[in-house]
Amino acid sequence: MAPTLATAFSRRWWMAVTAVIENLLFSAVLLGWGSLLIMLKSEGFYSYLCKAPENSSNLNLTNTSTSALSNSEEYLEMNGWPICKDQDEMLNLAFTVGSFLLSAITLPMGIVMDKYGPRKLRLLGSACFAFSCLLIAYGASDPNNLSILIFFALALNGFGGMCMTFTSLTLPNMFGDLRSTFIALMIGSYASSAVTFPGIKVIYDLGATFITILLVWAGCACLVFFNCFVNWPLEPFPGPEDMDYTVKIKFSWLGFDHKITGKQFYRQVTTVGRRLSVGNSIKQQHQPPKDLASQEANKLCLSTVDLEVKCKAKEETQSFMKSIFSQIFLLSLITMCVTQLRLIFYMGAMNTILESLTEGDLSTVSVYTSIFGVLQLLCLITSPVIGYVMDWKLKDCEDENDKSAKREPGQPRRPDKTIQKIVNATRAFIFTNLLLVGFGITCLIPSLPLQILSFILHTIVRGFIHSAVGGLYAAVYPSSQFGSLTGMQSLISALFALLQQPLFMAMVGPLEGDPLWVNVGLLVLSMLGFCLPLYLLCHSRHLQRLRDEQDEDPKIYVKINNGSKPEAFV
Repeated sequence: MAPTLATAFSRRWWMAVTAVIENLLFSAVLLGWGSLLIMLKSEGFYSYLCKAPENSSNLNLTNTSTSALSNSEEYLEMNGWPICKDQDEMLNLAFTVGSFLLSAITLPMGIVMDKYGPRKLRLLGSACFAFSCLLIAYGASDPNNLSILIFFALALNGFGGMCMTFTSLTLPNMFGDLRSTFIALMIGSYASSAVTFPGIKVIYDLGATFITILLVWAGCACLVFFNCFVNWPLEPFPGPEDMDYTVKIKFSWLGFDHKITGKQFYRQVTTVGRRLSVGNSIKQQHQPPKDLASQEANKLCLSTVDLEVKCKAKEETQSFMKSIFSQIFLLSLITMCVTQLRLIFYMGAMNTILESLTEGDLSTVSVYTSIFGVLQLLCLITSPVIGYVMDWKLKDCEDENDKSAKREPGQPRRPDKTIQKIVNATRAFIFTNLLLVGFGITCLIPSLPLQILSFILHTIVRGFIHSAVGGLYAAVYPSSQFGSLTGMQSLISALFALLQQPLFMAMVGPLEGDPLWVNVGLLVLSMLGFCLPLYLLCHSRHLQRLRDEQDEDPKIYVKINNGSKPEAFV
């Protein structure tokens, strides 16, 4: 049986710690494809596509023709299995299917999660991931006949990993003002999961069999399923603005016997008190006070329908389409598209760039590639930094419930929480875009040791940009739209990042392997990332100016009929 929200809140630290570990081991592990590719070749997946040369004594190259020499150079073996270019193309096609699902599935997955909550989606994701491991293990038992299973396995792996990632992004809602920090931690663990397959390859090189590793991994995925089944609630996690988990009261004397929490309780008590006050004043004019309880009881009592209607009216003030076409979301799309293209192009062209810097020394290229893989763990360490920037001074700000409270004469008014969130997001995006520009500058300098700095900046920016965008959406938009907006952003930015393929072809073709002009163009394009923080800066100043005018004006500002603009009355 699924736990309640109150029970889940009491276990939130356990859920957060396990979610980070689960993201590291089960989310975007396909980003470490290079290590998995070596293991799949060693196990003979699609090795039957490689044809052995007709001359079996191909090791004696002195008496062979030029064509025989070429054939012998193409015929290589790994762990007793032949490898070739046709095998690489087929396995990379399987990787394309799995990695595409990592991005393309985000939008429908976000819509489903916003409607049905994270529990069912996480259970499905962990089950798909476990089944993908079993499929790969079964295919490895007879690769000559079962290699086709790698397509289905990687598709399930990508789908299951994205389920893990998306559902973990709703968990920070239970941490109040630290929500952005925990969102950054979840995204950092997702970005760092690229080191999982390199770690598994180390175990594989130490002598563990491939099938055993996959069976153990599938068993760990079953533990994720069990942990979700025991600890994750059936309901979606409401944002801290919508729910306070710390209060859970049952008041039958107020006219309702259902359980409510936090601000819903506050609305109920306020409404009951208002009806009681109005009803009492009317009865004092027409009837004795003793008749109040018997004749006005039906007006004092509030039903569950009353509670749900009042809450929904407030939550639905901003529609999903209005959020999609808002300036903040559109500018965030521009920022994410530019940044994703810059980062993905570098990942795809990194080996070619390193080969040009090392003059074809493959051993040096391998060393630098390993360094780049290890540095992916920086995402887990650096991502909470941008989350801390997003949560800066939020505890000292004025909440919605504090606006109606009276202040003592001469006491300064505390900063508005909404404005502070926008200011923090502005700083986060400015910092991230400066790092992106710095990364673009280091890519222009043809120095091999300097590429390590490029690796570090690339890793930090990759963790920062996702954390900053996730924190911005959590701060500005309703929590019920977080998954859908994040999915829409991921899908559009992934489609835009497909431009890296023609850029790569231009680099290895007309530019003859020189990435200079491509990097110059991407550096200029990166400047568009400053449009979002510039707009956020102007927007925060506009909100602050309106707030100052309301404080200084002796008029009373009220909202009529849930209008979008305040109207003033003396």
